[in-house]
Amino acid sequence: MVAESEAILEEKLIAQLVDNGYERIKIKDENELNANFKKQLEKLNKVKLTDQEFREILIHLNQGTIFDKAKKLRDRYPIVREGERPFHIMFLNQKDWCKNIFQVSNQITMIGKYQNRYDVTLLINGLPLVQIELKRRGQPLKEGFNQIKRYMKHSYKGLFNYIQIFVISNGVRTKYFANGNYSDIKFEFTFFCKDKNNKNIHQLNEFAAEFLDKCNVSKMISKYMVLNESSKSLMILRYYQKYAVEAVMEQALEVKQNGYVWHTTGSGKTLTSFKVSQLLAEEESIYKVIFVVDRRDLDIQTNKEFNSFCPGCVDFTEHTGALVKNLLSEKNKLVTTTIQKLSIAVNKRGHVSKKLEEIKDKNIIFIFDECHRSQFGEMHQVITNFFTNSLCFGFTGTPIFKENAMDSKTTKSIFGKLLHSYVIKDAMDDKNVLGFSVEYMGGAKLKNFEDEEVTGIKKDEFYASERRLSQIVDYIIESYDRKTKNREFNAMFAVAQKSKNNPTGFIHDYYRLFKEKEHDLKVAAIFTYQANEDMDEKDEHSRDTLETYIKDYNEMFGTNFSTDTFKEYHADVSKRMKNRDIDLLLVVNMFLTGFDSKLLNTLYFDKDAKYHTLLQAFSRTNRIYNRRKSQGNIVCFRNIKEDVDRSVALFSNDEPIEDVLMAPYEYYIDAFNESLVGFYKLIKSVEEAANLSGEKNKATFVMNFRNLSRIMNKLDIFTEFTFDDLDITEQDYNDYKSIYLDIYDERSQSGEESVSILEDIDFELELLRNDNINVDYIIKLLRDLDMDSPSFEHDKQRIINIMRETEQLRSKIALIEKFIDERLGNIQHKDVAVEEEFNNFMKTERRKAICKIINDENLDEDKARDIFYNFEFTGRLDNNIIKKAFLDSLKFREKKQKVENIKTKILELFETFDY
Repeated sequence: MVAESEAILEEKLIAQLVDNGYERIKIKDENELNANFKKQLEKLNKVKLTDQEFREILIHLNQGTIFDKAKKLRDRYPIVREGERPFHIMFLNQKDWCKNIFQVSNQITMIGKYQNRYDVTLLINGLPLVQIELKRRGQPLKEGFNQIKRYMKHSYKGLFNYIQIFVISNGVRTKYFANGNYSDIKFEFTFFCKDKNNKNIHQLNEFAAEFLDKCNVSKMISKYMVLNESSKSLMILRYYQKYAVEAVMEQALEVKQNGYVWHTTGSGKTLTSFKVSQLLAEEESIYKVIFVVDRRDLDIQTNKEFNSFCPGCVDFTEHTGALVKNLLSEKNKLVTTTIQKLSIAVNKRGHVSKKLEEIKDKNIIFIFDECHRSQFGEMHQVITNFFTNSLCFGFTGTPIFKENAMDSKTTKSIFGKLLHSYVIKDAMDDKNVLGFSVEYMGGAKLKNFEDEEVTGIKKDEFYASERRLSQIVDYIIESYDRKTKNREFNAMFAVAQKSKNNPTGFIHDYYRLFKEKEHDLKVAAIFTYQANEDMDEKDEHSRDTLETYIKDYNEMFGTNFSTDTFKEYHADVSKRMKNRDIDLLLVVNMFLTGFDSKLLNTLYFDKDAKYHTLLQAFSRTNRIYNRRKSQGNIVCFRNIKEDVDRSVALFSNDEPIEDVLMAPYEYYIDAFNESLVGFYKLIKSVEEAANLSGEKNKATFVMNFRNLSRIMNKLDIFTEFTFDDLDITEQDYNDYKSIYLDIYDERSQSGEESVSILEDIDFELELLRNDNINVDYIIKLLRDLDMDSPSFEHDKQRIINIMRETEQLRSKIALIEKFIDERLGNIQHKDVAVEEEFNNFMKTERRKAICKIINDENLDEDKARDIFYNFEFTGRLDNNIIKKAFLDSLKFREKKQKVENIKTKILELFETFDY
């Protein structure tokens, strides 16, 4: 039987769509696309447009970014005619989404930088809103994604910039994702369609029946996309989020009972709960939707995120009086507040609020965020008792079950029915969150570090011993760069509260030790204190201690905070952690729930915890970022393995623990060496790899080495990792890596639209480079380079390899080699002189490079230098100014070519010497 071709796959899909109510239409090019759009727009709006009116509509639609166009799609365009009442043209019917006009076309040709033909296009009201790219069966799904990225660079324009959703499929696997800026679209953020039990729908025909159903796809665009104003990006709900939203809407509007949603930490609960809140607020029958969080810091974060999704649609309640005013006002239907403020509002000083009496019987919906927290106390009861006609819906990543309940109250007993679940195993399977690599550092893993189980001494005394604490700080300093991928990411250190043997608190001992020891980590600390704490065994109040830490923080970052401005300090710490300005944040309980940062990948953990408290803390590290962040790193300094295993099991819905926790070090060593056997069957040596010819051979090498680099990315975070455990030397591995990058450069610099095998291969460069590595980092390595050492050539090559792995440094490799060979050996007192000597060297070489361009191109020196200086300050290269510098008499075509040559050389020069 002949394998199904891409063309047959395409025809089958179109036939299925036509059977489901799409009209098939033949559109050859952009002109026919525009003509069809005019017809459908007239049909949708029941109006006849003049040619001039339609031209004005096209001009209006063609302006702005992808994000701007997504907003225009959802807006209306005013038409003013002489002697008639003005009216508005609608582009998308968002209220009655099934009443839009649905068409399907294929092989539409668009000419941009290059000419491309697109596989299958779904048109809604004549606009191409869904683009489907197919690959034949057996081809990787990623090729369809890469093809879309190529089209974005080469030919998407005009109405094709109104695409809202992309679909990629090879027949047996199908995914969808939102349109957006080229740099923001990553394969990691492509999603599977699912059934209600979270089973992925892979087959194209099943995906088409569910997702591409004309009413569903129109609803996805109309109701389940979010235009994020802060990032200027388009977001589309994942399918489990869609099911959760629909379940809450049905429960609120039809069943009219409470319920809760269990979506694992890191799976996008804020977006889901916002969409639920927004849609409920649009219902006329509902008076208010009140989004309730626990603690003010979560209130600030929620308001910021909600307003990024929908500016001005959330009323911010600064204080309780403002909350009461907002609740009584009929303006904004969506309000966010803390449970503390809300409970005070309805029961101020023990008396029921008279002001709120008039709305106590109105139809109010409460959405409780992180509903495993304070909603189990008296405040929750006070609120729900006061509002007699309210419904409550909770969102949690770690519900309270009988196993982890403090008393008889569970999430189910408070909120009722579980409406939808999406547990950590589901999220990991979908690559929406990362798994965890958990190490337990005790016994032989720390120098002379005795485990409490071995010594038999009292645990509290052991945990508080100065020797233990000092060794843990030494370990963190030593392991930090490896765990955080050379500081591409950052870390938190969660420590225990004070104990009988440590009445001042562990955080103070650790902070002191970090200050005493030699390192270059930027360490900050944050904690809360009690105003009237017990001072019997303390010399200093915790507030005074925190004041000292904040003073250090102010000196480090040039800020001016104090304990009087603690809220502002907290907000700044949060921002700097997310920006990776802080290397290590010491905490007790703060930041272990509700804090999300993609750049946090490591949690050092010296405290006891279990169940929801433990998993919430671990989950700070497992947000998706890039391929180099392959897991959340957890380093435990206490023997809490049983608690970890029980916690993971409870919140994994009986899935095996191994599916959530990374395998041990030995597993990845064996995996690498097994893959290496297959690699060596294809490539016998570095020399053979360097001499590869033919795209098939290069493609085979790339895919096999890429597999090795994926495993290496996981190995690299283990503190015990050494190349001695692998069946390849470090030098050979780095040489193969260099060849891999060379092949990428060859493909990238071909200058033509390629249809080669290599074009659609994902080289996964993120695995091999760290964008935080810069010239300063290289200078630091040069300071440690000993020209008299037997390992000099090896160490020098290591520096070159690091630069080869970092795209923005590759152009400087020849300069660095020249600096090492000609200048480094003459420098005395390297600690202070290397940077100064390097700067002088770069200035000299830059002058030489400028002179060479002037001489090689035969330019007037004064006018040419004006070109360089002007470009340095404005970033612009003016063709006419360049032509004035010519000393040669040239024909028009020769001038044009010479201008392009000079511009290329100037750009290369500034890339090389920019540091």
